[in-house]
Amino acid sequence: MKQESGPETIQRVLSSYELGRKLRQLRLRKKIALVDLGKHTGLSPSMLSQLENGKMIPTLPTLARIAMVFDVGLDHFFGDKRGRKLFSVVRAQERMRFPERPGVPAPSYFFECLTFAAQGTGIQAYLAEFPQRTPVEGSEHFHEGSEFLFVMEGRLSIRFQGEDHELGAGDSVLLDSSEPHSYRGAGKTGARAIVVTVPPRI
Repeated sequence: MKQESGPETIQRVLSSYELGRKLRQLRLRKKIALVDLGKHTGLSPSMLSQLENGKMIPTLPTLARIAMVFDVGLDHFFGDKRGRKLFSVVRAQERMRFPERPGVPAPSYFFECLTFAAQGTGIQAYLAEFPQRTPVEGSEHFHEGSEFLFVMEGRLSIRFQGEDHELGAGDSVLLDSSEPHSYRGAGKTGARAIVVTVPPRI
């Protein structure tokens, strides 16, 4: 049996992380062409193509340059090795409560991230609290992907494509979150809900 050389061992270990596949997924998710990514990183489109196709293994400085362009950490490429099953616990006392945006005098909602310990999954889940607000106090927002919301208690009004929809406890909604939408607590005590966001499919 032929003994594996040092460089071959390194090649085999790094290949198991599928760096090229992860790089291609990031690029397609951000809808950036190889030529444009080359301009941002200083790398040639040909070299980037070879990296994506697994014909080359990127050096750490090269990977760091690419990670900065996509605003991800190096753990995005190395923290998701196949074969390791996802299991992530978030304790109630570990969560932090945030307003929809810093400095807003009357936020439409407050949220606590339920999945901050699990990185790189693309799925985010939140516990959201919607204080009672008037129709003019609801602020619109949008983001890529889809959004699922389950009302736990209270009354919640959702504005989507110019129409208002009121949901009560036990009701749920799935929506295209790339379309501007807004929420506001409609009942006397507002509302509480679980919100799950999912990135767009590549």
